[in-house]
Amino acid sequence: MNRARLSKQLEQDEGRRRRLYRDTVGKLTIGVGRNIEDRGLRDDEIDLMLSNDIDEAVSIARSLVVNFDKLDDVRQEVVANMALNLGATRLAGFKQFIGALLRFDFQRATTEMMDSKWYDQVGDRGKRLAYAMREGRFE
Repeated sequence: MNRARLSKQLEQDEGRRRRLYRDTVGKLTIGVGRNIEDRGLRDDEIDLMLSNDIDEAVSIARSLVVNFDKLDDVRQEVVANMALNLGATRLAGFKQFIGALLRFDFQRATTEMMDSKWYDQVGDRGKRLAYAMREGRFE
């Protein structure tokens, strides 16, 4: 079997979509005809997406927090977690938080996290990340 030819044929027949859509029978579908409703995702597919999302989140964090690589691992993880959750535009709006990180003022960064609408929206995630930012360790 010529897998490359089959892939090309399937893309021609199914199309290639980066976003969810409803197929001709109303099933939620993505990619090249992947019926998400009935098939879902395998663990290795979820792991690949997560790895890609972490790479993107770290890239966002580095672009917004110029001293990101000088932060300890725990605080890098906090910022990357927030970047994944918020995206570049919303995280960029945390100007006082970012400013505190640039000064290595982790108490102020924690205060800025806790004073945000985001903190109220994310529940235990916000509490866990604020603790880690303040203490430099996870509970």
